[in-house]
Amino acid sequence: MASNDPILMRVENLVKHFPIGQNSLFRRTTTIVHAVDGISFDLRRGETLGLVGESGCGKSTTGRTILQLYRPTSGSVFFEGVDLVKLKGNELRKIRRKMQIIFQDPYASLNPRMTVGETLSDPLLVHRVVKGRKEIKKNVDTLLELVKLDPSYSNRYPHEFSGGQRQRIGIARALALNPQLIVCDEPISSLDVSIQAQVVNLLEDLQKQFHLTYLFIAHDLSMVRHLCNRVAIMYLGVIVELAERNEFYYNPLHPYTKSLLSAVPIPDPIIEAKRKRTILKGEVPSPLNPPSGCRFHTRCPIAIPICSKLIPEWREVVPGHHVACHLAT
Repeated sequence: MASNDPILMRVENLVKHFPIGQNSLFRRTTTIVHAVDGISFDLRRGETLGLVGESGCGKSTTGRTILQLYRPTSGSVFFEGVDLVKLKGNELRKIRRKMQIIFQDPYASLNPRMTVGETLSDPLLVHRVVKGRKEIKKNVDTLLELVKLDPSYSNRYPHEFSGGQRQRIGIARALALNPQLIVCDEPISSLDVSIQAQVVNLLEDLQKQFHLTYLFIAHDLSMVRHLCNRVAIMYLGVIVELAERNEFYYNPLHPYTKSLLSAVPIPDPIIEAKRKRTILKGEVPSPLNPPSGCRFHTRCPIAIPICSKLIPEWREVVPGHHVACHLAT
């Protein structure tokens, strides 16, 4: 993946709010969850963009909203130049074939009443990709082989598989329609450490084989460093920093990014013992009532008065390295 590769998807000022606590008499919304609050980024063909942040910061909502599983409150999502937000019905269904998702929980994402063969053949039948039992079986067998599973497993049910095997089935299902973009929603976080590397290696192999583009949602910065070409850091519904992988790890600019990186273990015990960690004060504010100005200012160790009043500008400090911080240079 090169920095001049064409753009596959562009997200502009994406907002997703969830209204809660509606008044049944007047239908007035009393409270709004600011899950995603005006983020912009692009995805280049063939790259892996890591989207990182604490639990509840809006990572998964971002992934599902760009796929239109959640319809955005406002903003645009351009896929191959087409704004998905403006599409409905059959127009949206046709383009959805090119975008798929791998869910976090392999135990909940598979229908326990469907065999593996039925799970993998379902998208093929819905989108009328193949016809006839022989062609369907051939496609299902091929998908299982791609994720390193025996084709004879097609008659088994999800409860007969381990977590790692179930996630491989989820990956196979995502590949069924030959997509261009796959949103990987923390696909390894619920797996044993011994299995995580196998699944990541499989994703890398499939990306090379089919020239896939990944939005890799995670909270493990060590895994992101291994897998991703670029990294975006998200905090309380907004992206605070975005950079190429090496630039991100060697020259972090945002105080939140620095605190996350300081918590990543270093295998050298001597360096680890001498390293200074950044301990953040307080708790993450509620998305029901996010802070004014910079959303990180309530926990930031270097905050100044302007941080609580003025939203920091999203700016490019060096080529390809964007940050939203009044003090970053």
